[in-house]
Amino acid sequence: MEIILKEDIVNLGYKNDIVTVKSGYGRNYLIPTGKAIIASPSAKKMLAEDLKQRAHKLEKIKKDAEALAAKLEGVSLTIATKVSSTGSIFGSVGNIQIAEALAKLGFDIDRKSIVVKDAVKEVGQYTATVRLHKEVSVEIPFEVVAE
Repeated sequence: MEIILKEDIVNLGYKNDIVTVKSGYGRNYLIPTGKAIIASPSAKKMLAEDLKQRAHKLEKIKKDAEALAAKLEGVSLTIATKVSSTGSIFGSVGNIQIAEALAKLGFDIDRKSIVVKDAVKEVGQYTATVRLHKEVSVEIPFEVVAE
């Protein structure tokens, strides 16, 4: 089943992408929640016209994302958490803690656009990927230390 996404969905696609999903996922979740519409020929024509009209605006959004990526290039985070005597963390460090640390530095980034590959459960050096645009992403190194 082909659908047109109305918003960014992690591991599926970005807004206005035409993607193929299983029909149950599309009919039972994506379409009823308003996250997608069926990609009929008329909907595809409307999407093409909208994209043509918004090409300039989308280019500006991409340039803004690239500017933010340039600012984030030199950023290195230090996240302090409670640690047991063996060096393992109580709980884990995830995208929420990274988003809060970036907010303290003045970067307002949605936590859903931050991806940490492995579960961070020990003190050490790690990297997180921040997806600012579908073509722009930045890797941010962060260090987890004991409080």
